[in-house]
Amino acid sequence: MSVDTLRLVVSSPDRPGIIAAVARFLHERGASIVELDQYTSEPGGGQFYLRTEFTIAPARRAGLAGEFATAIGEPFGMHWRFTDARQVKRIAILASRADHCLVDLLWRWRRGELAADITLVASNHPVLRDTVTGFGVPFHEVPVRHGARDAAEGTLADLLAGQCDLIVLARYMQILSGGFLEKVGVPVINIHHSFLPAFPGAGPYERARQRGVKLIGATAHYVTAALDEGPIIEQDVIRTSHRDTTATLVRLGADVERTVLARAVAWHCADRLLQYDNRVLVF
Repeated sequence: MSVDTLRLVVSSPDRPGIIAAVARFLHERGASIVELDQYTSEPGGGQFYLRTEFTIAPARRAGLAGEFATAIGEPFGMHWRFTDARQVKRIAILASRADHCLVDLLWRWRRGELAADITLVASNHPVLRDTVTGFGVPFHEVPVRHGARDAAEGTLADLLAGQCDLIVLARYMQILSGGFLEKVGVPVINIHHSFLPAFPGAGPYERARQRGVKLIGATAHYVTAALDEGPIIEQDVIRTSHRDTTATLVRLGADVERTVLARAVAWHCADRLLQYDNRVLVF
């Protein structure tokens, strides 16, 4: 029998009976739960979060959202959404000169390892054009000239309008304004080449070497108007030595950046990320 795979993500004030109510609702409609995760911020009065993935016969999907709103969503005061696992998210990637994170995402996408559709790549430099078009992905150059950032952001926002559900900054070395983030209206994920909150901003590997750190890392986070302070999605580290030059740290760090960014993007595309205050829950 043919079945569809759907996901349900909810948040609500915590109270007894939420999991039972959701499970019963799905069972009564012939759904089969294949995965369910939940988190309560504070037992006995916190905020409740849940992600479940389930299969259901196509004929039983009609009216599912409306029925859920009446039976579960409204009585429990929930924020909730259903998504279809077959409807992949559209990704636009922004990059500057470095290609390691960009190429890694394109490679995973081409091999079918990234459940998403990369719709375009935009850059403030032309150097990545041949690399990107070699993957069959449209490339757009949007220069950011000194004193003309607002104009460049306007051009970029117009280019992205209606083309993506997620923007990924694959070492895009430009600070995005709050106005731009509001205009594009979709989540933005950045990879920062440091184990935040250490060494935010530019030149983190240089500053890490100056401080003699024994670990360097990378951080994938959602972008907000505050530089490198958005909710952290994923991090990883690698050991270093006093013998390592800055160039060595850059090379070592590139491997961590690739994997951390790929994990964060994959989790977002699978609806595994929920924000709680300034934290990200990973289900």
